[in-house]
Amino acid sequence: MISKEFIKRLDQKYGITFKNIELLEEAFTHSSYANEHPDQARDYEKLEFLGDAVLELAISDYLYRHYPNLNEGELTRMRSNIVRTEGFSEFAIECGFQNEINLGKGEEKAGSRSRKTLLEDVFEAFNGALFLDQGLKAVQHFLHLTVYPLIDSGEFDDSRDYKTDLQELLQQNGPVNIEYTTISESQAPSHFVVELKVNGELQSQGEGHNKKAAEQQAAKAALTKLE
Repeated sequence: MISKEFIKRLDQKYGITFKNIELLEEAFTHSSYANEHPDQARDYEKLEFLGDAVLELAISDYLYRHYPNLNEGELTRMRSNIVRTEGFSEFAIECGFQNEINLGKGEEKAGSRSRKTLLEDVFEAFNGALFLDQGLKAVQHFLHLTVYPLIDSGEFDDSRDYKTDLQELLQQNGPVNIEYTTISESQAPSHFVVELKVNGELQSQGEGHNKKAAEQQAAKAALTKLE
């Protein structure tokens, strides 16, 4: 069962109140739980299928409207970076989804609640349920509070590996010491600030929703300065 605390959190933090609470329950029900309670629950797999398409549509619409200077290929590449789902597990944790998932006894013992692929599935299923309950506008509102700020911060601009490019540039004339240090970290929402030093000298800082993204942003800033 979805906790009252989570329902309150959805309302207070995201302005979401489900009209059909059964859809919300379904979005958080794993097949292992549904198999153990066949008369009580349906699993989230169909909602996940729908949510995958809803997220792609919503994000495509956002990119089209907010990035008019990008061509079709650039928009496609950025959308691919966003919807490839690896980051959805982190959004699920930030939104408090992890503790609401209904799991079967075996999956619970196996620690599946923390499995990234499961959290990604739940994030998609939640958006599918929200779409059915309140339409695309509600999904867009939710994404404005979760995913879109990261798009606008530049984390999904392209698939370029700035850390590797920076290393190759700096080491053209011999080895150098490149050091990334996390100087700030928070979990709700997840936010990291990383400092980049080259041979002990501060070059740049980067921010991101995880350490890897923050390091990429720091490397990107350093490259921009050097190039």
